[in-house]
Amino acid sequence: MLDYDAEAEAYDATRGGAPRAEAAAAAVLGLLPAATGTLLDLGCGTGIVTARIAAARPGLRVLGADASYGMAAMARSRGVPVVLASGARLPVRPGSLDAVSAVWLLHLLRAPGAVAAVIAEAGRVLRPGGVFVTTVDKDAAHDVGSDIDEVLAPHLTPGPADAAPEVTAHAAAAGLRPAGEARFTGYGQGRTPRGSAAALLAGRYASRVRPRGTTPRELAGRLERLPGPDTPRAEPTYRLFRFVRD
Repeated sequence: MLDYDAEAEAYDATRGGAPRAEAAAAAVLGLLPAATGTLLDLGCGTGIVTARIAAARPGLRVLGADASYGMAAMARSRGVPVVLASGARLPVRPGSLDAVSAVWLLHLLRAPGAVAAVIAEAGRVLRPGGVFVTTVDKDAAHDVGSDIDEVLAPHLTPGPADAAPEVTAHAAAAGLRPAGEARFTGYGQGRTPRGSAAALLAGRYASRVRPRGTTPRELAGRLERLPGPDTPRAEPTYRLFRFVRD
């Protein structure tokens, strides 16, 4: 697992920067009802998406939450009010929010029961009619049929934490029903063989790749030997689901 405190300053530059953040913010906003007055962004990270959501809709009160002090500090530097908190235990009154978002969060929660706990907490803090917006199948979005995917395929972790059917089932248990979805492009996230090798060795694929019958270094070497080592493959398309609180 990454040390998010240590990664905070360089995090955005390695993950598509402003173009990807703007696409994500626009997609989230497209799933929020016009009358939404309050939004809590779970796992807000550096606030690069959160700040853009707030700027695009001035009447919306936006709060971020993140468990990493370094990430929260970056978000605050962008003008995002942030609470240092786990998504499974929020310092928020029941039924007090109009919307909760979780962009690129659930796929990281590999501990048993972690995804269900975060979704249940979102359901707890939402008012009746409030919406929960979350990315699903995040890691799978990077499988674009490339030679990189072919190398990594035998080493993918089974049962991604944010698989759409499981997220939907957890949402139902929390009193949240499906109410639409959106897709957006992961600008700047078309993987290169050399970049994928570096990410593997740095632990950035920890939620997705577990080398089997080989070492991380050997697997990285296979990636580095692919043709066009610095040529980006196709960009991913991410999915957002919207759920409404009964």
